[in-house]
This record gives sequence, structure tokens and C-alpha cells, in this order.
Amino acid sequence: ERKHIYYTFMGATRTGDGDFWENEGEIERCNFDGSERKTILPEGSFVTGKQCIFDAATQRLYWCDREGMRVMSCKLDGSGLHTHVQTGTGDDKFNPGLHCVGVAVDAEGGWLYWTQKGAPKGGEGRISRVPLALLPAGADPAKRGDIEVVLSDLPEPIDLEWDEQNQTMYWTDRGQPPKGNTLNRAKIVDGKAVGHEILLSDLHEAIGLALDLPGRRAFVSELAGRIYQVDLDKPGKGQIIYHGRGKLVGMALLRGEKAAFQLPQNIATRPIAIL
Repeated sequence: ERKHIYYTFMGATRTGDGDFWENEGEIERCNFDGSERKTILPEGSFVTGKQCIFDAATQRLYWCDREGMRVMSCKLDGSGLHTHVQTGTGDDKFNPGLHCVGVAVDAEGGWLYWTQKGAPKGGEGRISRVPLALLPAGADPAKRGDIEVVLSDLPEPIDLEWDEQNQTMYWTDRGQPPKGNTLNRAKIVDGKAVGHEILLSDLHEAIGLALDLPGRRAFVSELAGRIYQVDLDKPGKGQIIYHGRGKLVGMALLRGEKAAFQLPQNIATRPIAIL
């Protein structure tokens, strides 16, 4: 809508184990070509920024704070910072079962979904939801009694995408095969997953996900550095369309525009993939 990209920062890892314990998360935005970087939420606004989405209906950004064990949102200028869910506090952060990662919004139905990945390859992941409305002043997001578990005992679910028209949730899972390292989908009926199916297997640490529903395809990224294109009508078939030289994580798909941008020469860039 505004020709901006929004992205989260996780902070720095200091122990070498891939976890991020310090309060160093932040959110920036930039133009499509990477220019005019602007801080939306400054460093220290949360702990570890993971998947971030913009919902047009509510005009808010939603994201997960992994080691902060939170699902959060704010307005596009960073104001109205709000914690929807708090799954733990303090030293609970050392329990990966409480780590929130992926997020999706069903604005029409009024639901906010998120993943808790669980221990690596642990088979304790889950997808849950709560009503989308902001909590009233004074309400404790750590004491919500309205959390609904949509799916449980998953290998290690990561990013989410919501198909409003078909009331279907898509998600990546980086856990132990055969159910992990997969692209998945299931229809959500009365808060429960129905007809869970695996669309693509044998991925290598599946992370990012972007749907192109008009084109009946999905894109999946993995830490091994590849992006796959998957035919939504032909489960099990995927094509590698990009192979980078570093780890690939979050993804977003730009529809209705020519995604061919010349990066300015005067800005610092990181390895990127543009579809």
C-alpha cells in the first residue's frame, strides 16, 4: 500500500547456540529498492524479532518475539505497541516450548495465530490462536484464558500464511523428518485443523513462506540457502528457483508489481533474493 518493506532484527547471539537472550530486537522499514531505511521500533523494544506481517484491515504490524515469548503488534509508525500473548517470563525463555516464531492474521474471522516451535526436532511444536482484538487496559497477556490450540505435537513449526478465501493455514516446519522439514497446510474449522497434508518434504531447515494464491503456488526458503516454488495443486512437487550463498529466512511476495529494482550504490546491503 505504501511501497514499504518491514523487517525485524533478532539482535546478536553471544553463546554460539543460535539463541538470542538479550533485549535487542527492533523493526525497520525501507522502500522496495532498500533506500530510505527508517527505524519503526528502536533496538530493545523486544528481545528477538521473528516473522513480521502487515494486516491491511487493522493497519497494524504483527510479529513474534521468540526469546521474549510474546506475540506483539503496533501501528505502522511504531506507536500503539501491544502485547497480545505472553507465553512465559524471566528464565522461562530457556524453554523453547514457549518460543513464539510465526504469526498470521485472520482479520475477517477475528483471529490471531502463532507458532511455538518447541525444542529442536523435539516434536512439541504447536499452532495456537486468540481473538484478534487488542486486550483492554490492565489485562495481563500472560494470563489469557481464551487461547485455543489448533495443532499440537508438531515437529518444529516456523512461519505461517493464512488463506482467507479457503480458511486454510499454511506453515513451514524445520523439525525432524518425515513430518518435519516440510511445507504443510490444513483447513481450520471451529478452531481445529482438518485435513492436514504435507505439500513438500525433504527440505533443509524450512523457514520462510509466501503464498501466491492467484498463481496457485507457494514459495519456501530454507537455511540451506534455497528457495522452492511449489504447485499448490500438485503436492509433492517443488522446483528450486534460487540458490544463494547464505542462510535464507523470512520471505514476502509482492503481487501486481514488476519486482525488478536497481539497488542504490550508496547503501549497505546484505545477501537478498528478489522474486
